[in-house]
Amino acid sequence: MSFGALLPVQLYARSAPEVARDLVGRVLVCGPVALRLVEVEAYERSDSASHARHGPTARNAAMWGPPGHAYVYLCYGIHQMLNVVTGAQGHGAAVLVRACEPAAGLDAIRARRGHRRGPTLLDGPGKVGAALALDTSWSHHPLFEPGGLELREGSPARRLAVGPRVGIGYATPTDQAVPWRVADADSAWVGHRRSLRPSRD
Repeated sequence: MSFGALLPVQLYARSAPEVARDLVGRVLVCGPVALRLVEVEAYERSDSASHARHGPTARNAAMWGPPGHAYVYLCYGIHQMLNVVTGAQGHGAAVLVRACEPAAGLDAIRARRGHRRGPTLLDGPGKVGAALALDTSWSHHPLFEPGGLELREGSPARRLAVGPRVGIGYATPTDQAVPWRVADADSAWVGHRRSLRPSRD
C-alpha cells in the first residue's frame, strides 16, 4: 500500500504553526501500522506552553533540531508523545501529534490499544504513541528517510479547523488561547471538537 512520497526535509524548516497546518492529512508509517494525522498542536520556543521555554535539556534535546526529526517524550511516566521537530537547527520548536485515524495495520493498532474500537483508539497523543509502539529511543529519528518511522504525503484535509491547545493550564492566558491546534474538520477521529472552529486561512 502506498501513501505517497516521503515529505521533504524542507517542509519542516519553517515555524511550527505553519508546519502544523501542512501536517494534517499526512501519513505516519511505522512497520505494519500507518496513521493519517487528523489533529496536531504547534509549540514554539518563546511559548510558555513549550518544553523549549527553559532552554535545552537532556529531555528536550531532540526538539532543538535538525528539523524533520522525531521528538518523543514520556508524559506522566506512562504516555509516549510524538512530536515533529520544526524550524532551523537550534530553534527549539515542534508539532505534537494529537490524534490520527488508521490507514493500515488496524489489527496491530487494536492489539496495542487493548482491542478498543472507533475513535477512542487514536484520539489522544498517548494513544498515537502506543499504536505506533514508540518510546523515547525514537527521538532524533529522521522522518524524511525511508525505514523506521516515516512521514508520507497522504491526503491533505479538504477543510481545517483550529482552536486552543489542550492541557496547558500552566501557560500564560495569551498562550493558552492561541489557536495553534489544527485538525481535519471532516474527521470523526478528532478529539476535543467543541473548542474548534473553522479555519479562515
